[in-house]
Amino acid sequence: MVSSEVPRTVKAVDTAQLILLDEQARKCGLNRHHGAGWLATYADRTATHYLWPVLAHQLARQPEFSPHWRCLLLLTVRDGRQVCSLLDVLPASFNNLPETLDSSTKSEIATKLEHESLMTQAEWAQSVTADMESTVRW
Repeated sequence: MVSSEVPRTVKAVDTAQLILLDEQARKCGLNRHHGAGWLATYADRTATHYLWPVLAHQLARQPEFSPHWRCLLLLTVRDGRQVCSLLDVLPASFNNLPETLDSSTKSEIATKLEHESLMTQAEWAQSVTADMESTVRW
């Protein structure tokens, strides 16, 4: 049985790892993912992204995937902006990610996610759509 205690750490992932975690969340029927192909299209492929588990989430309809970690995601998108999103990650998958960050970097990322007014992934996506629509009108 998996512990429901959320790890107190931040982990760095590259875009390929992030896409795999997102696909896993989608295939398992977890609630927080970005949809098929979204990250491959919009995430900065050269960036490092950061996952910070903030709660243990339960799915009554899928006990085999409960608990899983609901993570705040500091995501760098293709225009270089950092936005905030959510991603549900299975504990084993999160635990298999290497610990590569020192404690001060982890604290900086957690503070950024918790206290800065970051644009959300949904807000960023909406702004990109609005920019595309205004360009097409001309």
